[in-house]
Amino acid sequence: MERVEKSGAGEFAVKLRVIPNASRSEVVGMHGESVKLKVASPAVEGRANEAVLELVAERVGVGVREVRLIFGAKAREKLIVVEGLSAEEVRRRLLTE
Repeated sequence: MERVEKSGAGEFAVKLRVIPNASRSEVVGMHGESVKLKVASPAVEGRANEAVLELVAERVGVGVREVRLIFGAKAREKLIVVEGLSAEEVRRRLLTE
């Protein structure tokens, strides 16, 4: 079961399922083929998306500028790319503490 989609230019994207307005920001685990995240920010004016990028960057160990949202800006299902890392490595880092 592969949990990535090709996004172009040889990059691979990781699927995320995001729950905004949670009590705290955290990686919950898997939700079907997506990594499930909760973020404390509300889904207003892109604040939840910013929180997702910050959480991913922190957990993966890269700068926020290296994480890009490529699909799902206004949806719970999102696709992200982390520059310089494979999708498998991103998932592994997100799901381990």
